[in-house]
Amino acid sequence: MAYRILLIDDDVELVDLLRDYLSNDGFDTAGVHDGEAGVAAALSGDYDLVVLDVMMPGINGTEVLRRIRAVSALPVLMLTARGDDMDRIVGLELGADDYVPKPCTPRELSARIRAILKRAGAPERAPGGMVAAGDIALWPAQRRVEVGGRPVTLTSAEFGLLEVLARHAGEPVSKENLSEIALGRPLNRFDRSIDVHVSSIRRKLAPLPDGRSRIVSVIRKGYQLVVEDGAGGEASGERSPAAADVA
Repeated sequence: MAYRILLIDDDVELVDLLRDYLSNDGFDTAGVHDGEAGVAAALSGDYDLVVLDVMMPGINGTEVLRRIRAVSALPVLMLTARGDDMDRIVGLELGADDYVPKPCTPRELSARIRAILKRAGAPERAPGGMVAAGDIALWPAQRRVEVGGRPVTLTSAEFGLLEVLARHAGEPVSKENLSEIALGRPLNRFDRSIDVHVSSIRRKLAPLPDGRSRIVSVIRKGYQLVVEDGAGGEASGERSPAAADVA
């Protein structure tokens, strides 16, 4: 069965162009042209991913994303104005899985969509079906996370990043590797998406019992998942004394 993609953009010609290309590329696509209709369609349960434009009349893409994320972890790919870093950062902070600057080629958009869907539906890779790091437990096949037995809702991008960090708990992972493995794309020089996603994961996981952040930044080395001494499972490890919380 083909993945169902919802395009939310007030540019009718662009939506028609993207629908034609994505349909030829094996996707089942639909398009709506205003935010209110976009929210309703996105929350209908009929779609596997949303491509959402930021600039729309009425309620804009940022508000659409906010309403979707209030009740759903449906993957969302934002279309942002080229060079508008603020739109990208705000979108990522609200839970967007990725962004593509406009104008973009349909081929690039299709590739980004496939990368997100691959993360969202990644096959089971861990023996026994679970990755553990301290009191964090992840089930990759179900994209499910618990912290101390408490369920935590993450976007597909956030889950991918946390999974990579959990598999290397106690040791730093470079931003380049995080971007390649978890997001499925090279890290651009001025790309802050990793930082924004990590900041969101920190908020959702809450600190360790002693007040330390669960994810710390290690200067010139990347990010590291910290677990309590003596805790852990498949991916537990020692924390780095050089780690310092930033971003």
